Amino acid sequence: MHSTSASLVAWGNAWLSGHVGLDDAVDAVERRDGPGLIGTVPPGDLPFEEGVPLRTALVRLRGLPGGGPSMFRLALPAQGDPLGLVGPGEFNQAALEAREGVLLRLADRQVGLVPTTDRRGSSYVGVSWTPYPANDTIPQVPDLAEAEQVLKLTLIDVARDMEGVDDIAAFAPGVRERVDALDSAPAVLAPGYPRRARGVAEQAARLATIVDLADPHGGRGINSHQVDARGRALRRLDAAVRRALVAAHAALPL
Repeated sequence: MHSTSASLVAWGNAWLSGHVGLDDAVDAVERRDGPGLIGTVPPGDLPFEEGVPLRTALVRLRGLPGGGPSMFRLALPAQGDPLGLVGPGEFNQAALEAREGVLLRLADRQVGLVPTTDRRGSSYVGVSWTPYPANDTIPQVPDLAEAEQVLKLTLIDVARDMEGVDDIAAFAPGVRERVDALDSAPAVLAPGYPRRARGVAEQAARLATIVDLADPHGGRGINSHQVDARGRALRRLDAAVRRALVAAHAALPL
């Protein structure tokens, strides 16, 4: 579960807390996901201009009257589970379709940002951030300790449930290499985040990769009951992983 939104939230909060400069924060986000720019701006009073690079947009937001951004929050929703969303419907629907989004707290409002892949020609790959008005409320998300405990218990339960699934082709070739490669991947969280949050985020990222790469229908040698059990187990683990990632990103840098 690589989340473009997670990168912006982590590095955006590191910037706002003074642990990194704006240029370093944007460079880190764009190294992972490519150049970012502001996409189509829906009608309404939003402090964004279509086609502006992400770096320029953040500079302009910082100079807004009354103060600029004060916090980035992560949303990782799924159908039936609007994790991190606050409405209204247009923002929620866009984030649900993308399975991710960002809430940006400004002095007088909250804005939602939803990323989509921006492809031009044969080689350019970047990110287009579409801004939406967001309701001015705090999303209901678990705290870090709760999310960490739920992740641990869910992992134990899922492992027990999967013992009865005789799946000899659970993963496609090369999956183990991709999971092992996480050891050399960039840190999930940016500088300044508490050690506990960093640990939870790293574990959740590894489990998210396993969930993403697992075949929800299983492999050879399993019956329909086992397929259903496998699917339920993966959905439970996915929900716990998303909560852990949202909670870790909300544990603001010290």
